[in-house]
Amino acid sequence: MQKHYDLIIRNGDLIDGTGAPRRAGDIGVLDGEIAAIGNLVAARADTEVDATGLIVAPGFIDTHTHDDWMVFQSPEMLPKVTQGVTTIIAGNCGISLFPLVTDAIPPAPLDIMRGGYRFDSVRAYRESFAAQPAAVNVAVLVGQSTLRARHLRQLGLPASDVEIEGMRQDIEAALRQGAIGVSTGTFYPPSAAASEDEIVRMCEPMKRLGGVLVSHMRDESDNVGASIDETARIGKALGVSTVISHHKLVGKQNYGRSRHTLAQVRGLAKTMPLCLDCYPYAASSTMLRPERVYQCDRILITWSAAHPEAAGRYLEDLAQEWGQSRREVAQALVPGGAVYFIMHETDVRDILAYPDTMIGSDGIPSDETPHPRLWGTFPRVLGLYARDLGLFPLELAVHKMTGLPAQRFGLERRGELRTGYVADMTVFDPATIQDRATFDDPQQPSVGVRHVFVAGEATLRDGQPASSRPGRFVTSTLVKTQG
Repeated sequence: MQKHYDLIIRNGDLIDGTGAPRRAGDIGVLDGEIAAIGNLVAARADTEVDATGLIVAPGFIDTHTHDDWMVFQSPEMLPKVTQGVTTIIAGNCGISLFPLVTDAIPPAPLDIMRGGYRFDSVRAYRESFAAQPAAVNVAVLVGQSTLRARHLRQLGLPASDVEIEGMRQDIEAALRQGAIGVSTGTFYPPSAAASEDEIVRMCEPMKRLGGVLVSHMRDESDNVGASIDETARIGKALGVSTVISHHKLVGKQNYGRSRHTLAQVRGLAKTMPLCLDCYPYAASSTMLRPERVYQCDRILITWSAAHPEAAGRYLEDLAQEWGQSRREVAQALVPGGAVYFIMHETDVRDILAYPDTMIGSDGIPSDETPHPRLWGTFPRVLGLYARDLGLFPLELAVHKMTGLPAQRFGLERRGELRTGYVADMTVFDPATIQDRATFDDPQQPSVGVRHVFVAGEATLRDGQPASSRPGRFVTSTLVKTQG
């Protein structure tokens, strides 16, 4: 009897997500799972895709996003689907849409979530996503700064025992309801006053329930070494897998220090599960902070509440036009966001090449003129860094965006081409894949991604978005108790 599948992808070069060499083969999908891998010439399917000359890989996992609200506002998720992304991890940098409920504009950087804070729990967010799914899967972290905004009367002070207990209870509830861990953001004003002890105490449920600690560290500049040590101490105290968010070296005085910080991380990783994520650009993007404008020569304004017309303009040009200092102009633009050209390309390459570095876009969808990483991160790694520059083999590049994050975040049955795994897959042309988004034209879709499937349903077909919204809420095997 002839075997029949829902979908067969034929004649592709399979890169399975483990880092192993590619091999030729077909993939058969049935009921949303990979049912067969090999020679399926005798089988038939409702839908067949010819992948001759193309790479078939697991769907890409964006390990660092701020897409918490975007999945509801723009469920087609074009910035991610056109890159081959099938799963996003939201709630990074201490910023999550839950469990804070308010109609007021929250303190920066929580204001990047411009859809409003309306979810009082992970369960409420999860149920809303189930009712209105997007074209990508979603896993969520609960954010430290959101918790502080919910519980603290004065964000500029350490939390009291009562306030810590309130945050602790929220974290326990979040983990039990499906969050995969906690993100901290001590770099930012709402959480800067939080001590190491406060973080360990509020995260106490992780000692019992597990999860992943993801840290936007206190300092990525002169004191980056001390910040790495602090992050590691917190992860060790909690006994959980730990991720350093978008590792970078900020400021000219720190150019070239990546070889030292990576050696430090490598040493610590021998004593605990510790890894990194990063984006493939030498410019960061975050809230506009006037006190930091002299850390770099070029700053691109991404949005401004006071002067919306400044979006897409360089701070230096505005200062010249206004006849004011850069800091004075920045002060007039807040609240707002900015791209800071603040890192060195050599450090970016060193960090990308580190074996335990995952790929995360860190894009901010609400920015009027976003960083190009929102639209270009994954094709840029595959095209520029793997193919053109030869920084690492294509198989390793794919591993960094599939198997490695699935393992580190405990995303069950994802991240590899393996029978019995969820059929999240990306088909791309290794010869043409390339990012097109630039700092001056940042919302240009990448090229080279041909097909994207989430649980076997196409979200991108022949390079064009499909209408399906098959995304699911994803939990983690690293969390011991979830409801």
